[in-house]
Amino acid sequence: MLRALELARKGKTSPNPMVGAVVVKNNRIIAEGFHSRAGGPHAEVVALRKAGSKAKGADLYVSLEPCCHIGRTPPCTDAIIQSGVSRVFAGMKDPNKLVQGKGIRILKAAGIRVSAGMMQNDCQKLNEVFVKVMKTGMPFVTVKTAMSLDGKIATQAGDSQWISGVKSREFVHELRNQNDAILVGTNTILKDNPQLTCRLKKKRGRHPARIVLDRRNRIPLTAKVFANSKAQQVIYVPGPKLSTKREKLLTAKNIEVLKVKTLKSGFDLKQLMKLLAKKELNSVLIEGGGEINSSALEAGVVDRVFAFISPILVGGQQAPGPIGGKGVAKIAKAMKLKNMKVMQIGDDLMVEAEPCSAE
Repeated sequence: MLRALELARKGKTSPNPMVGAVVVKNNRIIAEGFHSRAGGPHAEVVALRKAGSKAKGADLYVSLEPCCHIGRTPPCTDAIIQSGVSRVFAGMKDPNKLVQGKGIRILKAAGIRVSAGMMQNDCQKLNEVFVKVMKTGMPFVTVKTAMSLDGKIATQAGDSQWISGVKSREFVHELRNQNDAILVGTNTILKDNPQLTCRLKKKRGRHPARIVLDRRNRIPLTAKVFANSKAQQVIYVPGPKLSTKREKLLTAKNIEVLKVKTLKSGFDLKQLMKLLAKKELNSVLIEGGGEINSSALEAGVVDRVFAFISPILVGGQQAPGPIGGKGVAKIAKAMKLKNMKVMQIGDDLMVEAEPCSAE
């Protein structure tokens, strides 16, 4: 199962889960495979094809319950039954409502012995994005922020480039590579004019979709984030007073206009996240300022936080911090974090944690 998990991590499968499979006979691995991309053959099928007739009487280890429905590919349960495998060890049950134990029941009905739950926690961690979407209908959301040691994300004049070091910024580009979309607000675009692309030094990265929230419809259409919208997906979330002319100009640049309800505090982020999941954008990286970070945390949509802390002191009463909004009146009401990890990246400290309220 460890090998199956190792293989699974090689895939770039969104919106599908990452899955690895290993065929074992006489205590020896005779074939292995992984799901490499959505639409491609599943891990079990890849491994069983390699095993061929040797699969008869063998054991199959797979990190996720085999599927039993027709999606982009045929059911894996059919291939497993036809292969003659005698035992199947599944790391976890599939949270997809189309499966949820049905695959296991089909295999058992065919006379195959099945054991589910081997290294279950590791298997669930591997596919935490897929699990979140299947259970809630919302993407897995990560907030990334960089601050000085005294908790400032910019000077009081608005300068923020660069608070974090080179190594930290390289790590952030890897985060972009791993996520389906990046989400920012108006102020980030107006102040920094970022490209929001994925630029990795050692390998070619995947450019995530870019989601721009613009409640007052102020972002100029010449902003860098719109520059290559014909080649890369850009989603613009406007405020309620979007003019017909501006909407037409956005559409002409191949920018998708996605209209979302607004609340007193801003956009309805839960509704937005559900709409993004329907577009198969299953993981979202928020790279905004204090206000959007605050809104996302208050809305309860955040699953993970990455905070990069740089060994500099900025000062200034008016210099912004990583979390805006009204804040809490009493420390007892502060949002608690769990599963905290701290590591040094270059000269910076990186803190990774999860909000206790995250589903």
